[in-house]
Amino acid sequence: MNEIQNLQPECIWRNFYKLTQVPRPSGHLEKIQQFLLEFGQQAGVETFKDPAGNIVFRKPATPGMEGRKGIILQAHMDMVPQKTPESTHNFETDPIQPWIDGEWVKATGTTLGADNGLGVAAIMAIMEAKDLKHGPIDALITRDEETGMYGANELPEGELQGDILLNLDSEHWGKFVIGSAGGIDVTATLDYKEVETDKDDAAVRVTIKGLRGGHSGLEIHEGRANANKLMVRLVREAIEELDARLASWNGGNMRNAIPFKAEVVLTLPKENVDALKELCADWQEDFQDEYKLIETLGIEVIAEEVETPKNEVPVEIQDNLIDAIYACHDGVIRMIPSYPDVVETSSNLAIINIGDGKAGIKILARSSREDMKDYIVKTLESCFSMAGMKVETAGSYGGWDPNPDSEILHLLLKEYKELFGEDGIIQVDHAGLECSVILGKYPHLDVVSLGPTMKSPHTTTERALIATVEPFWQLLKKTLEDVPEKK
Repeated sequence: MNEIQNLQPECIWRNFYKLTQVPRPSGHLEKIQQFLLEFGQQAGVETFKDPAGNIVFRKPATPGMEGRKGIILQAHMDMVPQKTPESTHNFETDPIQPWIDGEWVKATGTTLGADNGLGVAAIMAIMEAKDLKHGPIDALITRDEETGMYGANELPEGELQGDILLNLDSEHWGKFVIGSAGGIDVTATLDYKEVETDKDDAAVRVTIKGLRGGHSGLEIHEGRANANKLMVRLVREAIEELDARLASWNGGNMRNAIPFKAEVVLTLPKENVDALKELCADWQEDFQDEYKLIETLGIEVIAEEVETPKNEVPVEIQDNLIDAIYACHDGVIRMIPSYPDVVETSSNLAIINIGDGKAGIKILARSSREDMKDYIVKTLESCFSMAGMKVETAGSYGGWDPNPDSEILHLLLKEYKELFGEDGIIQVDHAGLECSVILGKYPHLDVVSLGPTMKSPHTTTERALIATVEPFWQLLKKTLEDVPEKK
């Protein structure tokens, strides 16, 4: 684990390793906030926690550069807490265990937290450096980006003092993001009165696992399987053909991650248990064939007899829920006409929890167009309302409109070409970035997002490409040095 501190640039990897040792899952950020406050004080820069729970650093310009435009460096402190089924990791107390696998840094059994730990580590390196040339720098490290961009949404107006915002939360080195999708959380809920299970029925827990999961913005277009959408196909057939009943359903655990596992408990006549096991084996074969070029980890459908629960979902509620889950759109709806390789609108059927008299379904809908975002929301509302569910929305944020004439973009492209001898790529992302929210409060900012290469954020196969961190650092330093004068 300690070996990653010897990677280059040492200033970023050393700080990233320190971050991996501090628990920082979304919603539980007290330890990382205190860590960052202590770091800023030790680095000798102005440091405070704002009313939104964000951490802010301020570093004055080096002598002679006081007249340069002010830079705001921005990243988020929280990480997505995903772990493998066999992992005993506790994200609220345990450190992440990073390790080097060839050209990548990975984590043992969990998400790595390079999203957005490498961005935070770069900010830390700049704050503590004594040999950099730069104008005035603000650093904004936001809280709870992954669960609803709460830190950015609650950011006080007038707190930031810069002219340029460099967001360090992109995952493709050499690509400079100048626009991103907006998003909104859609939640459908229903309270119901459970009914007693037939005392002569057996119970089987069905688990679908072995899926890749993934980031519901960056990887939604790859056609990866959604565990909830696979499960509903199997459950519906079990109900129709084997007289099964739904007792509980738990699938997915993060609104912005494609669910890689789902689990249901079904009750059914004892004489149908073997048929259900055969059905699960058949669906496993079908799913593996459908996704053989995409789901390379090996989809598993496991049926295990368990103790029969006392209660289950009433038939009419069960059927309505199954119909709604089956009908719910999941995946890409439309690509951007002017950027045909970029997703415009999508939805992710992220979390399903049914049992104990309550049903809850959470979807993250994304779009770079407000009218299409409204369309997908109304589509989802219609779907779940017909099942008698209460549908609510929260956490809406707008898209970030591209500005191809950005001054800081053209400086970054110029520096990139001079440093590395190739042209940088301008990109619009489907993933949500805090840039749009911050721009809503500070509309004068000139904004670009960049970062080293990471793969599969929000999954246990998250990894950072070592070779891209050094050039990312070189570009960041050179850009800070060459930021233009204020006009």
